[in-house]
Amino acid sequence: MKLLGRKKHNGQDPRDSDDAGTTDVAIHNGSGDGPDGGSDSADARRRGRSRTTPPKGRPTPKRKEAERRRGPVAPAPMTAAEARRRRKELRKSMTKEERKAERARRRAEMAERRERMMAGEEAYLLPRDKGPVRRYVRDVVDSRRRLLGLFMPAALFMIFVMLGVPSLQVQQAVSTAMLLLVVIMVIDGFLLGRKVTRMVAEKFPDNTESGWRLGFYAASRASQMRRMRAPRPQVKPGDKVT
Repeated sequence: MKLLGRKKHNGQDPRDSDDAGTTDVAIHNGSGDGPDGGSDSADARRRGRSRTTPPKGRPTPKRKEAERRRGPVAPAPMTAAEARRRRKELRKSMTKEERKAERARRRAEMAERRERMMAGEEAYLLPRDKGPVRRYVRDVVDSRRRLLGLFMPAALFMIFVMLGVPSLQVQQAVSTAMLLLVVIMVIDGFLLGRKVTRMVAEKFPDNTESGWRLGFYAASRASQMRRMRAPRPQVKPGDKVT
């Protein structure tokens, strides 16, 4: 007797018929063991597995952290011109009050940096002033008053005399005095350079800086008026520097 909706399996296991049906459907859809069907089915399964996101192994970052990390960070400026260009572009996007506050902040930072540089803090010194050797040379120069310190005031005085008194005899006398002053300054600078080089060699035997550079550094500092020297003198005239 043949019932509606039922198939005769002829003694076969129903599971075998199900497998056969599945195979028939796969073959009908082009996913069987034929020349094209088997490879397409394997590729589809591999693609399905590849879409699965593997676990991260770390906690998901918070929203604020993700916003901070978003977008590339501009590299630091390599030159002063590039830094000025970036500041101009930044000012264009600011309001008047923001630009005023930015200028005030930059002035305060520059004033603080200059004050620390004048105080002799190593991190804020110019490259020419850094190092214990240069600090020692500055102390040697600042501990004595020398003729080199009179060079700038004497030169300014002679220039004012030449401009104020247009007499030919006065100008000739001032020119002669200026030439004599230059000779005296050169001799005094040479003696100071030799002294500094000798003292540095005794205190820093491992120093590799040339004596000519140290002597020029000492002479150029000694030729400035004491209140105009940078960094500010750390010793008083007459103090003993060892």
